[in-house]
Amino acid sequence: MKEFSQRKYYHPYVSPFDPCPPILVKSYETPPQLYLGFQPYGLPQFSPQEALRYGTLWPALYSPYDNPYEQGRE
Repeated sequence: MKEFSQRKYYHPYVSPFDPCPPILVKSYETPPQLYLGFQPYGLPQFSPQEALRYGTLWPALYSPYDNPYEQGRE
């Protein structure tokens, strides 16, 4: 089974008349609230200091941004 990832990939159309070198695979991030549905009662919470650091009160809604163009990734 494939591991779940919030980063999605697609292959855009490449025109034979495009003057620039094509980007064959593009990617984008999807936010975690798309997979939550509704917020269940009693969801775990970060401490106030952690919530300020992560930008959300709930760990289920935290999504770090990983730059796909950095060296050493994927």
